[in-house]
Amino acid sequence: MHGAAKTIFGALNDLLFPPLCLGCQQRLASSRPPLLCLECFNKLIFIHSPLCLLCGTPFPGGADHLCGECLSGRHFFDLARSLCLYCPPLSDLILALKFNGRLTGITTFRALFDQSPLFDIFTTPDIILPVPLHKKRLRQRGFNQAQLISSGCFLQWRKKIVLDVLTRHRLTTPQAALSGSKRRKNVCDVFSLSRPDQVAGARVLLIDDVYTTGSTVNACSRLLRKAGAERIEVFTLARSLGSVKTNR
Repeated sequence: MHGAAKTIFGALNDLLFPPLCLGCQQRLASSRPPLLCLECFNKLIFIHSPLCLLCGTPFPGGADHLCGECLSGRHFFDLARSLCLYCPPLSDLILALKFNGRLTGITTFRALFDQSPLFDIFTTPDIILPVPLHKKRLRQRGFNQAQLISSGCFLQWRKKIVLDVLTRHRLTTPQAALSGSKRRKNVCDVFSLSRPDQVAGARVLLIDDVYTTGSTVNACSRLLRKAGAERIEVFTLARSLGSVKTNR
């Protein structure tokens, strides 16, 4: 009975407040996420093999293997994976969340994540750490998008999300405005651990919105590794590759 009432209520809600596609604002038949029409959904480029076994960078062909940067040993994390390439409509939803406070995309992120095999790739973590914002930027924005992504996508592990262990003690220039080398310098000595004992010997899942050069999550991972984290895995919603093409 409860299920039937819920279905009727949902149908009435859709009738009174027609759901719209978050990508193109076209009317949808149902408010069930993901809130994307077929055309916008088909524009998503989910990341899958072939890819780098460590950082998850997709390759245009061949088998899974380590990319050149990972072979050089520059990364301090054990595994990094992203859901999709950073392009519309997903990039638009991320920007709307970060800069306009549009929270309606969270349930869509969750639905897209559920449709991917990513959850089974990650080791069960002891602790989940969203990449933190500086307190000034947090006050301006009112929320940390990495925290919302953490609780939205990893609903089963929400009790493992901890916000006061990894902190950002210095305000920096937004990474999107910088080149690769400048990104690495920009996040140097930016993060700190208020309670290193919480990550010593722990399996850590680090979460952010977009992976471009990996500078931010690598800076965090370096700190976690120094504190004795047993394993560090990284999840981001999107991967920015510039002009690099990949198989759909």
